[in-house]
Order: sequence, then structure tokens, then C-alpha cells
Amino acid sequence: MPSVNKIYGEFKTKGLEVRLITFRESPVLVKRTVAERGYTAPVLLDESGDVAGKVYGVWGPPSAYLVDRQGRLLGRMVGPRDWDTPEARRLVQELLALPQQR
Repeated sequence: MPSVNKIYGEFKTKGLEVRLITFRESPVLVKRTVAERGYTAPVLLDESGDVAGKVYGVWGPPSAYLVDRQGRLLGRMVGPRDWDTPEARRLVQELLALPQQR
């Protein structure tokens, strides 16, 4: 998660939104884990797993969803990713450069 913290810190003022979602975990464990690991993006808790699993098809972390400013799904990735690579940075920059539609 250090690479997520880094890219979020670098691009959040340019419009990048990151939400970390945990599911089927207790709030106490999640709070402790967030503090211990130093996550900087907001962490959302789906305690039952119904939204993450049934609605979005997430059954095992980590999964990443790229959503545009209109809420449309652009892509989904399953498995760990290094967000601190030139390719990842370029992808985020290209997505942030897309024109906003009203």
C-alpha cells in the first residue's frame, strides 16, 4: 500500500480520488490496521461484504476499479499492483486529463 499512499498524495490535488474498501472485517480491526499501516486515503468498511461482493464482484483483495468523473467504470484490476511505476503514473495522468462532461 505504500505505492497507493504515494500516488494518492501526489495526485489528490489534481482530482484523483482513492477509496480503500475493506469487507467482512470488524471495525476495531480495520481501525487498528489503518493506523498501523499508515493508510492516507479514506477507508470504507463493508462489514457484511454485500456491497463489495454482491454488487461489485469483489471476493478477494486487492482489487482496483478505475472510475471516471461521471461514475463510469473504465477498468478493473485484480491482484496487487505497484502504483509507483512510470506506467501507473502515466495512466493516472491520462485519466485526470480527460475532459469533464456535464
